[in-house]
Amino acid sequence: MAVDTRDRILAAAADLFKRQGLPGTGLKQIAATAGAPMSSIYHFFPGGKTELAEEVIRTSGAAYGAHVITIFDACPDLLTAIRTAFDAAAHVMVEADFVETCPIATIALEVAATDETLRIATADVFTDWIQAGAESIENSGLPLDVRRRLFVGFVNSLEGAFILSRSMRSTEPLRSACHMMVLAAQAELTDHHAPPRSE
Repeated sequence: MAVDTRDRILAAAADLFKRQGLPGTGLKQIAATAGAPMSSIYHFFPGGKTELAEEVIRTSGAAYGAHVITIFDACPDLLTAIRTAFDAAAHVMVEADFVETCPIATIALEVAATDETLRIATADVFTDWIQAGAESIENSGLPLDVRRRLFVGFVNSLEGAFILSRSMRSTEPLRSACHMMVLAAQAELTDHHAPPRSE
C-alpha cells in the first residue's frame, strides 16, 4: 500500500529533525525529501513548521515509547529489561553511525526555553513514557512511586547517554548508563525485599 502524502511528510520531517535539528531543517527540504509539493505541507499542517514539529514529536515519541515498553514487557524481569533496552539502543546507534538518536531528544534540547508549544509536546511525551514504564514493571513487586522513580532515572540515563554517545561516537556512555541503572534497580529491589527473578 502506498504511503499517503501526510505520512511521507511526517516521516521525512522526523528523520531530518533527528539528524539536523529543528532550526537546521527547512520546509522546502522536508517537502523535497517527502516527494511532496510544498503546498501540501500547509494543506496538512496549516500552522507551518511548528504544527508539523508538534505532530512529529507526538507521533514519533509515542511510537518510540511503545517500542521501549515492548522490550520491557518481553523480558522476564526488571534487570534483564534494563540491559536489553540499553543493548538495543547501542545497536541502533552503531547501525546509524551515531547520527540518529531518540526521535524527540534533539528537538527537546532545542525548544525547551524557546517554544512553549513544542516544550509542552516533548514534556507530554516524556510524561507518557514514564507513566507507561512505571506500569510495565509492576511485576517487579516495587511500589508505584519507586517504579516511577526508576523509570524517570531510566529515561534520564537513556537520553543523556544518547547525547554523549552521539558526541563521542562511542557506545561507552550507553554501557555505563546501563550499569548504573542496573545498580539502582538492584538497590531498590533489595530495599523493598523484591529480588529479581533472574540475573
